Amino acid sequence: MNDDTPDGIADAETSRFLAFQARVVHTNISPESLLATDYMNHFNEIVMLLEMVADMPELLDDCRVWQPKGYCDHFRDSGVADRELAIEAYDAVPRRFREPFEETIGQLNGLIARAIERLEDALASSDEETLRETASAYSRAAQRLMDRAGAIIHGTCVTLQQSEIDALLGMRNGT
Repeated sequence: MNDDTPDGIADAETSRFLAFQARVVHTNISPESLLATDYMNHFNEIVMLLEMVADMPELLDDCRVWQPKGYCDHFRDSGVADRELAIEAYDAVPRRFREPFEETIGQLNGLIARAIERLEDALASSDEETLRETASAYSRAAQRLMDRAGAIIHGTCVTLQQSEIDALLGMRNGT
């Protein structure tokens, strides 16, 4: 799979990938990437809450409770039927999917943390317009990252650069 790996390793990785690819048929795990779409459920609620904070500021308390959760931890805590297979297959996810997926999830976790901080600031200043704009911008940016993660799960390897995320938020140089 990778030209830069020593002889034998790529073949072992390919064999492992193909074995899992056969096992994930008829599950919610993508045979293209060996990643499961169910992981994105971890982010659905927080993004919806962020968007609703402008109309219901008390939801910020629920946002504060949310914590990032890694892929395998999500499935360990999940009731999803294929959770054990999702955890086991994660080690066989090809690097071309795993690296951009983990990068995108890291960006999403960071964005959500910044969103909560910015919403707290806007709420503390009693600036309703800033609160509304902040909630809208961050929920749109989070949704875009979720869409990107979903695309990777389904076999597309493109990620967003930090400058693209900043542009979504109307920011310059990450501030």
